[in-house]
Amino acid sequence: MPHRLLDRAAPDFSLPTLNGGRFKLSEHLGHVVIVNFWSAECPWSRRADLVLSYRNKALVAQGIAVIGVASSLNEPEAELRYEADFRRVSYPIAVDSDQNVANHYQAEVTPHFFVVDAKGLIRYIGALDDATAQRRIPRVIYLDQAIAAVLVNRAPNPQTTTAYGSAIVRPVPG
Repeated sequence: MPHRLLDRAAPDFSLPTLNGGRFKLSEHLGHVVIVNFWSAECPWSRRADLVLSYRNKALVAQGIAVIGVASSLNEPEAELRYEADFRRVSYPIAVDSDQNVANHYQAEVTPHFFVVDAKGLIRYIGALDDATAQRRIPRVIYLDQAIAAVLVNRAPNPQTTTAYGSAIVRPVPG
């Protein structure tokens, strides 16, 4: 079933970042943006950071912005800051303390990627690649395919994949 946000305007957000600034999605209209729901504790998020750090110079050269969005309630800002520094994360991490952004995007796990095109439409939703706990070496890097398609104004194939990682920690109901 297609995600309800696919090919629709990305919900705008403005969040504080760990470096003391703010990230406002609408300020990046005209550029491709990778929204990465990020976690300090998730090993899959840590793995994604390695890939993104390796590709960061090429992404920046293509005018692509990356924003990490930390939404898990169990991760205090000090832990987020420590882990981002430790991993040498080369893109800003925004703090979604009330989980509004995660809720609007229906993000359930970390990492969970959303590729927003230059017009502000969400063109890809899902996983970094096809690796799982059973098969650790990926065969397909979905994020690379999505970016390549969006940069030439084509729909990614696939447009959605199942995000794989650790659940975003949410409030306990009741």
